[in-house]
Amino acid sequence: MTDRARAQVVVFDLGGVLIDWNPRYLYRQLIEDEAAMELFLTEVCHAAWNEEQDRGRTFAAALEEAILRNPGQRALIEAYHHRWEEMLAGPIAGTVAILEELKDAGRELHALTNWSAEKFPIARERYAFLTWFESILVSGEHGLIKPDPEIFALLLERIGHQASECIYIDDNLKNVEAAAALGFDALRFASPEELRRDLVRRGALEGQP
Repeated sequence: MTDRARAQVVVFDLGGVLIDWNPRYLYRQLIEDEAAMELFLTEVCHAAWNEEQDRGRTFAAALEEAILRNPGQRALIEAYHHRWEEMLAGPIAGTVAILEELKDAGRELHALTNWSAEKFPIARERYAFLTWFESILVSGEHGLIKPDPEIFALLLERIGHQASECIYIDDNLKNVEAAAALGFDALRFASPEELRRDLVRRGALEGQP
C-alpha cells in the first residue's frame, strides 16, 4: 500500500449513495395513479422546493408556501413533513459495506450532504453507520447546498485538508462536476460494485479492480 493511499481522505454524499431516500416511497401510498403522483412531485412538492429545506428553510415555511400555491392539495403537502420518515427505504447495503471496509482500513471518513437540518436527526438516530464519520456537514445547518463551491470550501476548512487530498463520492452529476472543478478526485456513484472498482484503482481499498 502506498503512502498516498494511506493518506487518502474519503468524503461521501449520503442520500442516494448510502441511504435510499425517495419521496415516491411515501407518495405511492397516497396517490394511486403513477402519473398523478409524478405530476405532484414535479409541480407541487418538487425538487427545487425540497432543496430550499436543504438550504435551511423550515418545513413550516415550506408547507405554507406550497399550500398557498396549491390549497386543494393541503393534506398531500403536509404529508411531506409529517410522514417524511416513510421516504426512507433504508441503507444501501453494498455501499455501507464499502464504508465499513474503508473504516477498518483506517481511512479518514467525512460526509457532505444536502439535507434538512430538521430531518437529519431522524437519519442520524436510525443509521448507526453514520457514527463512523469523523464529521458530517449538513447543508441545512449552514444555509448552503451543493453544488455551491462555498459548501465544499466549508467542508475543507472543517476537516483541515486540501481538495487534492480527498476522494469525493456523490450520485448527482452537478455535485461531482463542482467537486472536480475544485480539485477533488470526484466519483459519480452508480452502484456499489462500480464504486468498489474505482476505490481499488485508487488504492483506497485492497483487491482487484
